[in-house]
Amino acid sequence: MRLPYDRYCAEVVAQTDLLRRTVRGADLATRVPTCPDWSLGELAVHVGGAHRWAAELVRTRATEELPEETVPGYAGPEPRTAAALDAWLAEGAGLLAAELRAAGADAGVWSWAEEQRAAFWARRMTHETVVHRADADGAAGVEFAVDADVAADAVDEWLEILTFAQRGGDADLAALRAPELAGSGIHLHATDTPPEAGAEWLIELGEAGFGWRREHAKAAVALRGPLADVLLVFYRRLPPDSDRVQVLGEAGLLGRWLAATAWG
Repeated sequence: MRLPYDRYCAEVVAQTDLLRRTVRGADLATRVPTCPDWSLGELAVHVGGAHRWAAELVRTRATEELPEETVPGYAGPEPRTAAALDAWLAEGAGLLAAELRAAGADAGVWSWAEEQRAAFWARRMTHETVVHRADADGAAGVEFAVDADVAADAVDEWLEILTFAQRGGDADLAALRAPELAGSGIHLHATDTPPEAGAEWLIELGEAGFGWRREHAKAAVALRGPLADVLLVFYRRLPPDSDRVQVLGEAGLLGRWLAATAWG
């Protein structure tokens, strides 16, 4: 179940504030292990640029993709000092939240997915920021934490994106339609949330592709651990053999899933 639209608007700012806190306390040249092509400063510019790009899409009610170079302030502040980057990140998140609120959830806006509404970008930018905040926290040695409902919605959204890509014939995901995988499944189980929170997922594999739902069920392999860590493994930010999670059953099946979804 999605979060309320206003919550996404607020989370864009809240998650960016947490990212800013991490970036302020670290060397901007620090490399980011989970995004090895980027330094911490470059990761922050990626997030802030994405906020401004999405804000411009929403502001203009875009009907097609906007070139990044047409978005004011997209490339980040110059000179790129810590103070300037911090202020730029705050400004961009505030701008995006304001444009989302002004537009409303149902405003028509281009996206690369099926959903062509401002609501898509409110949710997408929330989780873009959450996951890259995890990248930054890992690089800076800061403990990553996220509210359970936000983390669970991030898992839902990623599964929805993968489902959309599957319908579009993504070649990497085709590897999951192998005959030997038919009838097998993957169970995700958050161990730090009560049963009524529903933070469990079942992914079923078949010759026609995979399907998923929130459910407690046995499967060929189970990934168990705190919800934030399950999210990080699922986004390939934490290795599945980490001592922070448990993998029970056919670990190779989970590895195959993660390899097939590594483009995201």
